[in-house]
Amino acid sequence: MSEEDLDSSNVKYTKEEKPKGYIKQLEWDMAIGLQEVDNLKTSKYFEKLVSDNVEGSLTIEQVEKNLKEYYIEKEKQNNLNYNEMECDLVSTRIVELLQIDNFELSVDYLKYVHKYLFQDIYEFAEVAYGDSKTLKESLEYDISLDKEKNYKEMSIVEVIKNITNFSSNIWQVHPFREGNTRTTALFIEKYLISLGYNVDNTLFKDKSVYFRNALVRSNYFNNYLNIKEDISYLIKFYENLLLGKNNNLHSQDLIVRELF
Repeated sequence: MSEEDLDSSNVKYTKEEKPKGYIKQLEWDMAIGLQEVDNLKTSKYFEKLVSDNVEGSLTIEQVEKNLKEYYIEKEKQNNLNYNEMECDLVSTRIVELLQIDNFELSVDYLKYVHKYLFQDIYEFAEVAYGDSKTLKESLEYDISLDKEKNYKEMSIVEVIKNITNFSSNIWQVHPFREGNTRTTALFIEKYLISLGYNVDNTLFKDKSVYFRNALVRSNYFNNYLNIKEDISYLIKFYENLLLGKNNNLHSQDLIVRELF
């Protein structure tokens, strides 16, 4: 080996190139991963459309158009799998919203997200259950408190604690009959992006069920058994999401042993 080979100043560093469609794939991973919270699986036809979109031969609008035509034909044949249809269409709309540069910290925007995702899946999309007036007031209260915060002046530790509490509170209201976790996840991700944070979408590919269970655990209490709400699991999720930490995220850790 020559002296030139040993001289580190001669080593050429090259910037790692991301493969074509890398960002698109991350968005699809997040969207499809979120469907796991309701144990939904994609269709084989959808998987081909996603591949074509990532490679650039299909636009996201063409993906949705093809899906609608596909499921119209399936319905005509009396061969419609409703779970696959929900998974495919809602995943596509999550990606659509991720690619649109818009966000508003408001109850109306939260309702808009839910209606957009589930527009032809549920007849009651955007319709709340229970006392809708009370639900709206609860959401408006939580959102008004967050509007008063200045995330730019916070340390990242403070950001994570605040966004954890905000997520937990929004989800706890449970304003919609179905789709609350998927709506909350997308709403919060859009919020974080609007604040200028880089979000690690790969987490939702494999850990969406953990995210849902962490939301549950952050709100569950049982005075009789002296069980308190515990946000620590949700904090671990957001540490991985925003800081790139490697906290172990196992759903079995969230099991409340006292109940068994």
